[in-house]
Amino acid sequence: MKHVARKRFGQNFLVDRSVIDAIVAAIGLDGKDCVVEIGPGLGALTGPLIEARAAAGGSPLHVVELDRDLAGRMARGEMQGRIVLHQADALGFDFAALCKEGEKLRLIGNLPYNISSPLLFFLIGFAPRVRDQHFMLQREVIERMTASAGDSAFGRLSVMLQVHYRMEHLFDVAPESFEPAPRVVSSVVRMTPDSTLASRIVDHDIFASVVKKAFSQRRKMLRNTLERHALMVGLEEAGIAPTARAEDISAVAYVDYANRIAAYAKASGRSISSIL
Repeated sequence: MKHVARKRFGQNFLVDRSVIDAIVAAIGLDGKDCVVEIGPGLGALTGPLIEARAAAGGSPLHVVELDRDLAGRMARGEMQGRIVLHQADALGFDFAALCKEGEKLRLIGNLPYNISSPLLFFLIGFAPRVRDQHFMLQREVIERMTASAGDSAFGRLSVMLQVHYRMEHLFDVAPESFEPAPRVVSSVVRMTPDSTLASRIVDHDIFASVVKKAFSQRRKMLRNTLERHALMVGLEEAGIAPTARAEDISAVAYVDYANRIAAYAKASGRSISSIL
């Protein structure tokens, strides 16, 4: 029986073999580390991943699928015994638990558009355990992920990801490569954890709070959106123009400003909760 794509799961199944081959080639699977596919769907990418992994002498591929029907198909189909199936919601799944000692995670997926941003935020928590991530996403999302300060696409997602990863927009995928065809162009991104900037953050909760507040009303000037924080540490003190808007400030500048807020909290004896 043919599976009907479910809108509530944001299902668009990749069917173009040339795109599948390009993704597998870009990933470059070897026999090392723990490979996990998020949202395998009908298994179009899963099969070639299994083959590439087996050819490299690696352990079985882990797959995380929320849809019970799709998970059931995989459990009963030709991939039975060739994968480690987890019928679970990726938003809340403990990916680190899949790693053996000394292993890193390699995460792969054609991510549902309706949960892409929440999932990317969730996966930040696993960045220290990740070797790399290769995801297919809406092109607009990847443009936001890789945007630079000053670009209209630069936002909260840009800042929060850029402090944890180096990201590369690999190639675009046309709507007709999917069934059903989405109304948008998709793209493939490579995300490689880089702790250089993240390691400089004094308090991650304060940093996240500052960034979220700054972009909460992105049309407003920072002297208004960060008014409460500016009472603790002046924007000019951090080299930030009060008339600047959130998209004008680099990820590095946000880290520096949040660190100054954290230093103020420590010096004044204020609790972190009162700062947030």
